[in-house]
Amino acid sequence: MRLAAAPRLRRALLMPVVLALAACASVDPAPGAGSTPPDAAAPAVDRLPTAALAAASAPVAAASAPEVELQEDAGPAIEAPIDELRPDVRIDLDDRAARVDLWRRVRVGHAIPDLDNERVRKWERYYAERPDYVQRMTERGGRYLFHIMEEIDRRDLPSELALLPFIESAFNPEAMSRTRASGMWQFMPATGRHYDLTQNVFRDDRRDVLASTRAALDYLTRLHDMFGDWHLALAAYNWGEGNVQRALRANKRARKPGTYESLRMPGETRDYVPKLQAVKNIVADPERFGLELPKLENHPYFLSVPIARDIDVDLAARLADLPIDEFKALNPQMNKPVILAAGTPQVLLPYDNANAFVKAIDQHKGRLAHWTAWVAPKTMKTSQVAQEVGMSEADLREVNGIPPGMVVRAGSTLVVPRDGRRQDDVSGSVAENAKIVFVREGAGVRRVSLRVGKKGDTVPAIARRHGVSAAQVAQWNDLAPTARLRPGTTVVVYVPTKPAAKKSPRAVSSKSGGSAAGKSRSSASRVSNR
Repeated sequence: MRLAAAPRLRRALLMPVVLALAACASVDPAPGAGSTPPDAAAPAVDRLPTAALAAASAPVAAASAPEVELQEDAGPAIEAPIDELRPDVRIDLDDRAARVDLWRRVRVGHAIPDLDNERVRKWERYYAERPDYVQRMTERGGRYLFHIMEEIDRRDLPSELALLPFIESAFNPEAMSRTRASGMWQFMPATGRHYDLTQNVFRDDRRDVLASTRAALDYLTRLHDMFGDWHLALAAYNWGEGNVQRALRANKRARKPGTYESLRMPGETRDYVPKLQAVKNIVADPERFGLELPKLENHPYFLSVPIARDIDVDLAARLADLPIDEFKALNPQMNKPVILAAGTPQVLLPYDNANAFVKAIDQHKGRLAHWTAWVAPKTMKTSQVAQEVGMSEADLREVNGIPPGMVVRAGSTLVVPRDGRRQDDVSGSVAENAKIVFVREGAGVRRVSLRVGKKGDTVPAIARRHGVSAAQVAQWNDLAPTARLRPGTTVVVYVPTKPAAKKSPRAVSSKSGGSAAGKSRSSASRVSNR
């Protein structure tokens, strides 16, 4: 359905949205798995390589552009904006509820027992001594806060949980910790997958504002149901439920209380709830700490705008009349320069920009997407792939992040230019399951499946033993390059196959060789790669 009537658009755009948003480039300064350096720069947007950009951006005459006609015939690129939480309720910005101070809404919903100790005082002083840092955090966090409060109220959860991203990431949806926790709620890869946060070539839903908020509140609810105590649930969110359970059992054996403050925990977890309490106290009474919070009204910052066609990230930002950095801040889950409608059926845009986007995309006459997905039918060198898809090898490596000296394994999904052979939008199966695996170029490679022994192991140690890099082992197994592995973990490595050595006249031994590769034969296992 094409949207032609402007009054209808205006009525649709008055619907409330799915989220109040922020792109906080600061991250809580405390070290640990969920932390990132303060004011860490957001990742750069994937952009078209220069050579490909020139070709992709060239004007296309209507008579010589059958792909444009196909896109026109395929149906509308967009539908009316919606509010996924309250689709049948409109927001009136003149209404008294919309003008309520959003901070007050956060304050009145507190339900987690207060913590009052010296660690809380320490973090109160820390934030009070850094008013500029607090100002940046709260201004950016204000964009997300309405949506989080809507979700929290809908689930009848304590409003303090809306402040948790201040502690996790300073509300930076693109934050990445050194242990590979990502997004404003700082999900580890495995936990994210458990809570249905897709992580593939094209997107990482741990950075998706809507999806990650849903997953985080699901997880926190489960932890509270498990422990029956919000302090313990928060400790488990930071440290892991298994660690908290073991600490509780140790306290029980020692006849100690099973409370948060009595547990033996790492320093980061011991500071976790005190930091949240400090932020809670500051939000409750900022003047007491010499701080000022930005004014936040009780209405959405952005709209969720459905898209029905693949579209380039740069073009989407341009049609929305948004700087590319702002577009990425609202839609940080994108890994590549194209948005696949089958995997990302909506974009988040500020109210006024959503209106502009709906009109502009409906009037757009050129291609919406200059990129598409291509699945390698066999293991191929990058030079072969480049020739097959019609782009330079350098551009292919750049847009797909292929390291030098690597080949692309069969079944890998690559981003390539759209051309006459590849005009259709990418299918849902590819958009949801796209993965890419690189292996060292050479005479050949062999997949080896290893099981970590009782004493554990590390990614760097495994890499050294098999003559590959730690980064490769990490990529093949979706691990951190410095990860320590638990006993029983299965790890996959790809090792070069060496050509058989020619026997000399005096070589009469029939004993087999003793290389690490020779000793490591085992059944192959599926690689969990992105």
